[in-house]
Amino acid sequence: MYRQGRSIANRHLVLYTFPNSSVAAPRLGLSVSRKVGGAVQRNRVKRLLREAFARAEADLLAGQDVVVVARPPAGELAEQEGLAGIDASLSELIVKAGLRAGPAPEAEVEAGAAPQ
Repeated sequence: MYRQGRSIANRHLVLYTFPNSSVAAPRLGLSVSRKVGGAVQRNRVKRLLREAFARAEADLLAGQDVVVVARPPAGELAEQEGLAGIDASLSELIVKAGLRAGPAPEAEVEAGAAPQ
């Protein structure tokens, strides 16, 4: 299955994307191994990843399945920086993977209105 998708990584996370035309909104899958920490630490990382994905979901392209794998340093990031750190790390990967939908509607209106 992983051969069909793309992978992008940074120090804390690995992001796999798979096209899936049968879904309207992007779906999220998480993998947080015991190398990240104990059960409490792993659940905290998963909770923060879900929240960061929910914040970015409105801007993502439809028809994508996204799997996020937390690397061991993700536990340290969650402990030191919390949601802000996880959100920044995930957002970096989303931009690298090209999963953001086009520019904001306001920018398109302004760009379309300029050449008259």
